[in-house]
Amino acid sequence: MGTQAAQRKLDPTLGAIREQDFGYAQARHLLLRAGFGGTPAQIRTLADWGAQRSVDYLLDVQDIDYRDDPPDEFDNEIMRPPTEAQRRTYRNALQQRNEDAVARFRLERQQRQRRDRAQMRAIQKWWLTRMIETPKPLEEKMTLFWHGHFATSYRTIENSAHMHEQNRLYRRFALGNFGDLLFRVVRDPAMIAYLDNNDSRKGQPNENLARELMELFSLGVGNYTEHDIKEGARALTGYTFEHNSFVFRENAHDDGHKTILGKSGPLDGDDFVSAILETRACSKFITRKLYRFFVGDLPENESDTDINTRRYTKALGNEFLRSRYEIRPVLKKMFMSRHFYDERIMNEQIKSPVELVVGSVRSLNTPVRDLSILVDALNLMGQNIFLPPSVKGWDGGRSWINTSTLFVRQNILSFLLTGKKPTGYDALADQEKYDPAVLLDPLAQADPGAETDPERVIEYLLRFTIGRAPVSAENELHDFVNGHGGVITVPIVTGLLLLITAMPEYQLC
Repeated sequence: MGTQAAQRKLDPTLGAIREQDFGYAQARHLLLRAGFGGTPAQIRTLADWGAQRSVDYLLDVQDIDYRDDPPDEFDNEIMRPPTEAQRRTYRNALQQRNEDAVARFRLERQQRQRRDRAQMRAIQKWWLTRMIETPKPLEEKMTLFWHGHFATSYRTIENSAHMHEQNRLYRRFALGNFGDLLFRVVRDPAMIAYLDNNDSRKGQPNENLARELMELFSLGVGNYTEHDIKEGARALTGYTFEHNSFVFRENAHDDGHKTILGKSGPLDGDDFVSAILETRACSKFITRKLYRFFVGDLPENESDTDINTRRYTKALGNEFLRSRYEIRPVLKKMFMSRHFYDERIMNEQIKSPVELVVGSVRSLNTPVRDLSILVDALNLMGQNIFLPPSVKGWDGGRSWINTSTLFVRQNILSFLLTGKKPTGYDALADQEKYDPAVLLDPLAQADPGAETDPERVIEYLLRFTIGRAPVSAENELHDFVNGHGGVITVPIVTGLLLLITAMPEYQLC
């Protein structure tokens, strides 16, 4: 008890950060974690604003004007199911052994599947573009969070329109109410198809959605029973979809008496979700997952977590309950805390492939060049958006880094900075030359002439790109400049950035 009391007394990180403690390093950290990073000018702006104004700006996404998706941007009719007349014609062709007619039906379906795969590729590029361009980075960061939390893969459902609509659903509730989102997830065609609830009916309930709803989406292992899963599956019978819309089939629904998480009655899917939200373990589970995403890793067993981190995550969970599952107050408490800016937290999280690519374009101000190459690189680095590896999403953390992915990480930064591919150069590399001058503008404005001083430029770039740098990194960069004439030029700055982005520290945020 004495040791724990001393920890509670001595730990300085559990309250709110003081405005005088919020500077360049803290602003940089906030932009990296609550978004995808920022340019030196953007970091400087937030540092001048202070913590309160900066956090409010990032959270108040509804106050920022940004284009919505055109309703006809993608075709949601590609995978429309056949009409009853078409099914009847196909059955007749099979019965009559009309091989030409059957072949035409199959060819038409194969053509639609190819079109849908092409559209899924276009949707991947659309979302990547949106993450790069958005003035609301936290909204896209939370959309990415929900995509990994309520993980659904196109590979299984093979319907690009459903994946697009699910992505828009996560964006609409990105910073909204978790409970409202959970009610809609059990009605989402992509999720229903992914977890096989479309064929779940009275007498033959499918347990997939009920199980994952509690295990991975809301409560975590140990906070429900197998009986809760079976009863939850009964509650979700009849929850299905037709084409692009949710449908509740009353004749397929089991309206008998059920008991789920202590709640009893003729429960349906909404009652099931309500029972989950009334379980205190829900707020703890979601806030711990938000902590892992935005702050740092946590042991699987809460008892293995140090006491101050337990107190911090408990405070976040209490805030979540007080706000009735509103996400924004939890994130505000997180981003305003001293704990979030502790030196043990900053520059210690491995960037996901999306954070690496999107963050590099946004912060280094590189050309986007070729979206197809960027999407392929995400896949090679282990984060193929819209195709997570399983319903658990991506493991993240150290799983992002191995000898293969590290090679791709370095190559994709070389591509963004120079247009160089593993073989040859991008066709537009000469027209889309990278100009790092915008990065040095704040240095020149603050201290005219500093942008030509190698020592000042190296110190400035290291502070901006990797936060804190070992002396060996500075020596390597000085050797590079000295070996190329000792003068700061555009090619020299680009070369410095190539060296910096190849450093292990650049993989951290």
